[in-house]
This record gives sequence, structure tokens and C-alpha cells, in this order.
Amino acid sequence: MVSPCIGSDSTVLGLDTATVDVTVAVARGGEVLGERSLPGEPGARPRHAAELLGEVERAASEVGGWERIDAIAVGIGPGSFTGLRVGIATARGLAQGLGKGLVGIGSLDALARGIGAHPGGRGRPCLAVIDARRGQVFAALHDARGERRWGPVVAAPAELGDRFPSTAATPLAAGDGAVRFRRDLEHAGAEVLPEDQPAHHLSARHVCALADGVKASAPHEIEPIYLRPPDAEIWRERDRSKSQRR
Repeated sequence: MVSPCIGSDSTVLGLDTATVDVTVAVARGGEVLGERSLPGEPGARPRHAAELLGEVERAASEVGGWERIDAIAVGIGPGSFTGLRVGIATARGLAQGLGKGLVGIGSLDALARGIGAHPGGRGRPCLAVIDARRGQVFAALHDARGERRWGPVVAAPAELGDRFPSTAATPLAAGDGAVRFRRDLEHAGAEVLPEDQPAHHLSARHVCALADGVKASAPHEIEPIYLRPPDAEIWRERDRSKSQRR
């Protein structure tokens, strides 16, 4: 029977595919029992479809098999359209087939939690930024207590400065979008972590942590956060408009 709520004593397998990285973790009561990450190369073809399920199965095996897993937590974006589709479909299928509780976790919330865990992020606002392509980013701002103040939004990096509270400390930004648009974000008033810092990579351990206390959903109720149409849909609309003008 699926538990209606993910408790602190639940063993949770978390995964996220919102970025080019593949990240999977298993945690219980704040303790990380195992974690697997396959960093992707910016601009390279995503590896989610080929690698995710294998990494999930290995993570479950390392803690004693699926019988030890109580629930699954999946990042629901915003982020890569293809990546989210693969990740959510995988989580839905596993939850349905294995009878596990399933929760959806905002990918920017998980990224922000990792920024807050960085020594430089303690006691200050954290700006989670994922590269949205087309010169835009997906972003959300969390305060020093970890509470989301705004977002998720999709916007040009330079526009985010207008959203920073004038009385708050300088936000600490991280994520692949923060790396790519460092100059724009720093000009807007944020501080961006050095490029080699792990906080730029979304970690599934934070997906697991955010599942604590969340009510489980039926697999079909877990939906991605896209914020804008996928590229293919935009291209089709452009082609349709061109055809109508002829």
C-alpha cells in the first residue's frame, strides 16, 4: 500500500533530469545512503534516456533492493523538456509497477537547497538558475531560511535584478545558467559561485530531503513544470505562420 505522506523515517530514492546531468540518490532521515551522478557536458546530447534507468536500478541495489525503498521523489522542473519527460516517465513507471509512493519536487528548490548548504550560502538569499536556452534562464529566489520568495520564472538573466529585494543581502547564485550568464547576473546584483563549485550541479540528495513530509501522489498526478512551450512546438507554429502568409 502506498503511504499517503513521506515520513522522516522513509527511505526515499530521488532523481532529477532537469539539466544535462543525471543524478540519483537514496536517503533516509537526512542520511544519504547512496548517490550517483553523471555530469553532462554543456551543449552535448542529453544522456537521460540511455543512462537514467540503469543508475536508478544500481542505486536501489546498493541499499538492498527495491524492497528497502519506501518512496520515489522526482524533480519536475523547470528544465530540459526532453530530460523532464524521461525522468518523470521513469518515476511514474517505477512507482506504478512497484507500488511506491511518488512525490514531485521542484528542481529549482532542490538546486537552491544545495546552494544554501554551501558555506557561502548560509544566512543569505540563494538564487537557483538553470539554463533555459534561447538567452533565457529558469530561476527562483529562496531566502536565508530556505523559503521560496519568488519563482519559478523564465526570463532573460539581466531582468532578474529587478526581482531582488532591495533590503536583502546579495543573493548567492549557482546552477548551469549562473555559470553561462555570470556577467549578466553579477551586473544584476547577484554573486555567482566559482565555476568549479559542486553547488552548480543539482544533487538528488536534495530532492530526497525535500520529499520529507510531502503527501504522495498518484503517478498520473505528477506533471512537469515547463513554463514555456518546447522548441519543437514553437518551430511548428513558426512554420504554420509562414505557410499562412504565402
